[in-house]
Amino acid sequence: MLSDPLFLLSATLAILITAISKAGFGGGLGMVAVPLMALTISPGQAAAIMLPILCLMDLFALWHFRGHASWQQLRILLPAAVLGIGLGALGFHYLNDEQLKLMIGLIALGFISHRFLQRHNLKPQQASVIRGGFWGIVSGFTSFGIHAGGPPLSVYLLPQKLDKTVFAATTVVFFTCVNLLKVFPYFWLGQFSSLNLSTSLLLAPLAPLGIWLGRYLHTRLSDRGFFVICYGLLTLTGGKLVWDGLAG
Repeated sequence: MLSDPLFLLSATLAILITAISKAGFGGGLGMVAVPLMALTISPGQAAAIMLPILCLMDLFALWHFRGHASWQQLRILLPAAVLGIGLGALGFHYLNDEQLKLMIGLIALGFISHRFLQRHNLKPQQASVIRGGFWGIVSGFTSFGIHAGGPPLSVYLLPQKLDKTVFAATTVVFFTCVNLLKVFPYFWLGQFSSLNLSTSLLLAPLAPLGIWLGRYLHTRLSDRGFFVICYGLLTLTGGKLVWDGLAG
C-alpha cells in the first residue's frame, strides 16, 4: 500500500482532515477518513488502519481540551454508545464491501442534508435521555465499522448550540472512550493484521501534526472556509461511494 501514490495521497488527506476536524471543530468531518481511503483499499481495511491512529489523535486532543467537556451529555451518550459498539461487532461479518461503501456514502450525504435543513433552526434544544440515547447507539454502531460516529453525534449535539470549545471537548472525550472500546472487538475480529498495524505505525506521525493544526485553527480562524472545503469533499466522496455501492 505504501508504494501506491493514490493510497498515500488519500491516507494523508484522511488523517490530516480527521485530526484537524477532531481538534478544531468537534470531529464531525472525521468520517471522511474511511470514505477517502476506501477509494483505494477496502472499507474494512481502511477502518483497521485508522483505529490505532484515531486512538493516538484522541490522546493529543484530550490533553488540549481537558476540563471543558460536558459530563451531563457524556452520562447520556456513553452508555448508549457501548450498546451501539456491541451491535456493530455482532453485525460486522454480515456487511460486505459494497454494503459498507453504500452505508458510508448515505451517512455522508445524510449528514450534509441534515446540516442544510437545520441551518435556520435557531432555537437551542436541551439535553435529552431519549434523543441522546438513540443517537449515542447510532454513533457507536457507525463508529465501529467505519469510524463514522461523528455525524450521528453531531445530529444530537449541534442543535443544542453548545460553546464551540465545550462541543469539541465533549466529542473528544466521547470518541476517546468509544475508540478504546473498539480495540478489543477489532482484535477479536482479526482486523489488526501485521500489514494493517505496520501501515498505521508509518502513518501515525501525521496525527499529532493534524491535531496541532486543528488547535491552531480553533483558536485563531473561522471554521467557515474549512467546512466549505470539507463539505464539498465529503459530498463528492459520499456520492462516489453511493454509486460504487449500488453498482456492486
